[in-house]
Amino acid sequence: MAVARIRYTFIPDRRLSGVDTYDTIVLGVGGMGSAAAYHLAARDQDVLGIERYDIPHTRGSSHGITRIIRKPLFEDSGYVPLVQRSLDLWTDLEESYGRQLFYRTGSIDFGPPDSEVVRGSERSCAVHDLDHTILTGEELTARPGAHDVPDDYRAVYQPDGGFLHSDQCIVAHVEGAHDHGAIIRAREAVTDWTADESGVQVTTDRGEYAADTLVVTAGAWTGRLCPTVAEYLAPERNVLGWFQPTDPAQFDRENFPVFVADVPEGNFYGFPTFEVPGFKFGKHHHRGETGTPEELAREPTRDDEAILRSFADRYMPAGTGPTMQLSTCMYTNTPDRDFILDFHPEHPNVVLGAGFSGHGFKFAPAVGEVLADLAVAGGTDHPTGMFELSRFA
Repeated sequence: MAVARIRYTFIPDRRLSGVDTYDTIVLGVGGMGSAAAYHLAARDQDVLGIERYDIPHTRGSSHGITRIIRKPLFEDSGYVPLVQRSLDLWTDLEESYGRQLFYRTGSIDFGPPDSEVVRGSERSCAVHDLDHTILTGEELTARPGAHDVPDDYRAVYQPDGGFLHSDQCIVAHVEGAHDHGAIIRAREAVTDWTADESGVQVTTDRGEYAADTLVVTAGAWTGRLCPTVAEYLAPERNVLGWFQPTDPAQFDRENFPVFVADVPEGNFYGFPTFEVPGFKFGKHHHRGETGTPEELAREPTRDDEAILRSFADRYMPAGTGPTMQLSTCMYTNTPDRDFILDFHPEHPNVVLGAGFSGHGFKFAPAVGEVLADLAVAGGTDHPTGMFELSRFA
């Protein structure tokens, strides 16, 4: 369903003495904010992006070298058009950046036949006529690669998935924004912002800025910047692991598609070896630990490692060599695990991109396009009804 809504009409007063003024300010320049800044700048908007940490950094949701991209979205088949658009945009970004960002490996979703992941992936393939192959657990185990799953499990293989080099994706979007004239400022913390019918004003620990519109893509810090929507945003600690394979060939890109596993131990996901000498995987909603970004422990523990190792021992025993690396990251979950792409409920010149709930990075360029649409035109042709705040009313 296309959405084309003009939510506001105002004439901004940008004549603020001594204050740098812009068309749009973007708060948070990670996966989503970098894409928003890029798409805004590409439309000849005068853009300022503000990031409190480095670009890229390791404190949020987009680090860890790689992120999965897959077409059979078990979460909701309504996501498929957005990921298809994202694949096109990632290809365009690769061409302009001049460096590979997307690595195609295919994707495998597996678990018991009645599991949410398997049923949802099959449904997405059917609704959107995606090329795919259904495998039994026995057939999956017999394939090249490291899977060792029960014979009565079921798997959905789709050839178009793979992974994104997440850090380089952010760099590519930021460099593209620079090429279009955007200013991006790192290591600058926002201390306050206000909005009214004349525009928005942002105060940081380095200065003051004004703009016609504001886009907030601050990840786990969005609730702090926008208390009105904080009840819908729950930061959660998650842990990623890289284990050295005992049989490395089984985990190379030619043999090992990215995967999502819905098993009794939880929902896991993983990647072939890439840049770190170990295959990478994690558990969605690792231990259910929520809190503020400052409260959540940054350092992985032996208990975190044990959760991951127990999965590898059971389902990928050729990947249970020594631990090469552990890393924490943060999800920002909404109550229904769907995104928020909408206007601020009190300020129609403030746009929110938040609550990506651990499955958002793959959509970053399309999300950036949506946020630019909302900020510039007041509406979008993308099907975004499922991401509106009104669903929580």
